[in-house]
Amino acid sequence: MLSIATWNVNSIRVRQAHVRTWLQTHAPDVLCIQETKATDDQFPAAAFEEIGYHASFAGQKTYNGVALLSREPLGAVEAGFFGDPEPAQSRVIAGTLGVAGVRVVNVYVPNGSEVGSAKYAYKLEWLAAFRRFLESRHDPSEPLVVLGDFNIAPEDRDVHDPAAWQGQILCSEPEREALGAIQTWGLTDLLRQHEVRGGLYTWWDYRAASFRRNTGLRIDLILATAPLVPRSTEVAIDREPRGLEQPSDHAPVVARFA
Repeated sequence: MLSIATWNVNSIRVRQAHVRTWLQTHAPDVLCIQETKATDDQFPAAAFEEIGYHASFAGQKTYNGVALLSREPLGAVEAGFFGDPEPAQSRVIAGTLGVAGVRVVNVYVPNGSEVGSAKYAYKLEWLAAFRRFLESRHDPSEPLVVLGDFNIAPEDRDVHDPAAWQGQILCSEPEREALGAIQTWGLTDLLRQHEVRGGLYTWWDYRAASFRRNTGLRIDLILATAPLVPRSTEVAIDREPRGLEQPSDHAPVVARFA
């Protein structure tokens, strides 16, 4: 059994203990984390090495930052991607699981701020560039997992109140179309292979008791190419860490493969 997980930790230095405990409890083969908010010299790699995890990371000061924590060293680790419109922003890191031969691409898609803003235009540009990168660098016939914080709720069933969010950031049609273009390249939303119902969320705002009221969005996704789809046995959202003291506003998502 192979397990690959994603978690936007919203500061690895603040959430280090949470991540360590979660790794020790669930022991995924790979955990992809986003929004580390730490430069490379600040990343607490030793804390994860102590519990048997190798760390690969690409950070920057204050914002963004991505990392791969793996039980075995990953091969061909690369940060960033060719064609990134803002390569100084640390939003992508990838590595290959040697035994399984699965390429894991960890992404932190720009938030976009608000519809119509310059940051929104950059988000759409970034998504289009990432789609071109997949076309030029990969093939849908290879075992590939693209996962992370996409900052897009794919459908209305991934939103607690579709009417209130209609046309808003994270739910606008151009964002959904850009995500759809990435998926039509050859990626399947694995959670939807196992579960069709709505009400399954991965992010809850810190405000207005959103977690307690379960007014969330599903914006953390695990996408995979055709060779991995039939091997997918489960995708689970682990809500427990979101209920801890000083939590990230996101929950981990885990995919398991035969």
